[in-house]
Amino acid sequence: MIGNSLIPAPLAALPWRVILTVTAITGFGLVVLYSAAGGSLRPWALGQGLRFVVLLALAIALSRLDQARLKAIALPAYGVLLVALLLTELVGAVRGGGQRWLDLGIIRLQPSELMKPVIVLVLARFYDRLPAGEIRGFHAIWPALALIGLPFALILVQPDLGTATMVMMGGVTVMFLAGLPLRLFIGAVLAALPLGAGAWSMLHEYQRNRVLIFLDPDMDPLGRGYHITQSKIAIGSGGLLGKGFLNGTQSHLDYLPEGQTDFVFATMAEEWGLAGGVLLIIGFLSVIWWGLGVALRAPTRFARLTAAGLSTTIFFYVAINLMMVMGLAPVVGIPLPLVSYGSSAVMTVMIIIGILFALDRDQRGYRPPFG
Repeated sequence: MIGNSLIPAPLAALPWRVILTVTAITGFGLVVLYSAAGGSLRPWALGQGLRFVVLLALAIALSRLDQARLKAIALPAYGVLLVALLLTELVGAVRGGGQRWLDLGIIRLQPSELMKPVIVLVLARFYDRLPAGEIRGFHAIWPALALIGLPFALILVQPDLGTATMVMMGGVTVMFLAGLPLRLFIGAVLAALPLGAGAWSMLHEYQRNRVLIFLDPDMDPLGRGYHITQSKIAIGSGGLLGKGFLNGTQSHLDYLPEGQTDFVFATMAEEWGLAGGVLLIIGFLSVIWWGLGVALRAPTRFARLTAAGLSTTIFFYVAINLMMVMGLAPVVGIPLPLVSYGSSAVMTVMIIIGILFALDRDQRGYRPPFG
C-alpha cells in the first residue's frame, strides 16, 4: 500500500504490488502476442493492451464496493446471467462452432464467462446466511447443487465444456470451503454418476475426441491429436532459455494452431524457455497467494468464502491451461488469463481482482465514499 499524503486515499489504499504484478504478467503476454503476430502490434497485442487498461480501471472501480453491496448484487447478478444464458441459446451469435455470445451491438458478451465469479458470490452468500448448525445437513448441499447445475447445463449445451467445468469447480470449491462433510460430497458424486452418460452424449464429437486423445495421445497425432502434439514440440524445443524473442518456429511457421489463444504458453515457452515459464507461473502464484491471504484475514464468513473461491478460480484458469498445453488434461478451451488473446478471460480475471481489492480494503477498515 502507498502511504504518501500527496496521493488520494482511494488510490493509496490499493495493493499496488498486486497491480504491478498483474500489469507485468499482462505486459509479458503482450510481448508474446507481438511475437506471435510476426513482430507486429496488430492484430492481437494492441487490442489486448487497450482492453487491459480499461479493465484495470474497472477493477479499481469495483474496489469501492463493500461487502453489503457485494452480497446485495450476488443473487440478482446470478438471475440476470441465467436469463442471458437462455437468450444465448435462443438468439446467440455462433462463432467457431459454438453458440456462446450475445451480440449487444458495440460488444459481443459471453455470459458464461461472467458466471465464473458470480457463482462464487452467490454460493458464498448462501452459506453465509445458512446457520452454522445446519451446515452438515443434506439441505446444505442440494440448493448449492441446483445453483451450480443450472448454469452448468446451459453452458454445456452451447457447447463449452471448459467454461462449464470452471463454473462447476468454482462452485464446488466454495461448498468444500464452507465446511460440508466429505460424506455429502461422496454421496452427491455417487448420485450424479448416472448422469455422466447423459453429459457425455451432450458433448459434440470434437469434444469427445479431445477426451479420447487425452487418454491415448498417439491415436491420431496428425489429425485429432495435432494440437497437443505441436504444443509439446514447441515447449520441449524451447529448452532452458528458449530460442530467443521472435525466433520461434512452431508458431511463426504456423505449425502450432491457436498460438495466440489457448496455446499461448507453448508460443511463449518456445522463445523464452523454462525460465520464462517459471517466471510467469511465479507471477500468477503471487497473485493467488495474495488472494488467499485476503481470505485468511477476512473477518466474515462471506468474505472468506468469496476471496478463497475467487482466488482458486484464478488457480483453476492457470492450472487447467498449463495441464492442457502439456498434454496432462484434455483440450477444453481454457485460455491462460491475461496472456491469451481475447477479452472474455481478461474481463473475468480483472473482475475477480477488483472484488478481491474490495474485500482487502474492507477488512482493513477503509470505507471509501461511494457515488
